[in-house]
Amino acid sequence: MSNPAERDITSEWANVKLPPAPELRPVTVDPKTTALLVLDMMKGNCGARPRCLASVSIVKKLIDVARAHDMMVVYNLTGAGRIEDIVDQRLAPRAGEFLIKGSGGADKFVNSNLDQGLKDKGIKTVIVTGTSAQGAVAGTTNGAAQRGYKAIVPVDGMSAEDAYNEQYAAWHLYKGGPAGLIMNVTLTRSDLIKFE
Repeated sequence: MSNPAERDITSEWANVKLPPAPELRPVTVDPKTTALLVLDMMKGNCGARPRCLASVSIVKKLIDVARAHDMMVVYNLTGAGRIEDIVDQRLAPRAGEFLIKGSGGADKFVNSNLDQGLKDKGIKTVIVTGTSAQGAVAGTTNGAAQRGYKAIVPVDGMSAEDAYNEQYAAWHLYKGGPAGLIMNVTLTRSDLIKFE
């Protein structure tokens, strides 16, 4: 009998071949039934991650476009949940924009007001942005798919501590996750999103 350590993935780690990069797809959304989710873009996490800081301008552009189309914009504020703790005040919610309450984990639907808030506005599709890619973005995207929403994830609007975590999240959402997830997610880039 061979050594158990020789049979697990860690023994093959250095030799595993990466799959090809996901195919990013163009997508057109209906602003009346689509919400933009801005997750965890706070000084305490995003501010300490150069990859997140680099995504701020992309997320800001998506917020501006969503507002110009009168879309629902949703925020999750981690930590103390204070608007002044957002990494860049240009991302701050405006009066009347939806704040997720009660969430305490990667899937912002769990124990929160998010699902009911989206249903109250007739939302069918969510565009998920934020940090961390492998946490809040992947977790909330999975939560959305499980609740019957379509999800759009712009890879330039998600960030993590490092490139590997972003790569993992992109692959998981594109092809590596369960069928109920990948069948309901469109992996894209912000410039490939069009608004009806």
